[in-house]
Amino acid sequence: MKISNNITLHEAVHSFTAKRLGIDNTPDSNALDAMKLVAEKVFQPLRDHVGGPIKINSFYRSPALNKAVKGAKSSQHVSGQAIDIDDVYGHATNAEMFTYILENLDYDQLIWEFGTDENPDWVHVSYVSETQNRRRALRAIKENGKTKYITYNKN
Repeated sequence: MKISNNITLHEAVHSFTAKRLGIDNTPDSNALDAMKLVAEKVFQPLRDHVGGPIKINSFYRSPALNKAVKGAKSSQHVSGQAIDIDDVYGHATNAEMFTYILENLDYDQLIWEFGTDENPDWVHVSYVSETQNRRRALRAIKENGKTKYITYNKN
């Protein structure tokens, strides 16, 4: 089953952690609908712009899987509203994908995940709805061993 032109359901729910721990990572119909919306509004337009594959690090996470990977209790991955992407194919850097989303697409949260000032390690992006998206751009950093989110500043 495909949730967009370039994402299969299998790819969207794949998790080595879930397999290793025997966790069912099957989304319910609400999460599946949310995943299709993220794919339609963010992933597919980005994929079309990039012109090649984009690695999905994490998309849907069941509550049990989210707990196993120590995800935030309020993680939008659990509702199917968030996707983590990474350039491993060389079509666009993570920074280029982040900037494209920031400047061209609607989103709820867009996070420059760690990395350097030049390129994040990966990009987190979520989508809720046209009327509920906060268009919140953040940067994740480590401070005293803990993750801290600060407002993204393009400078």
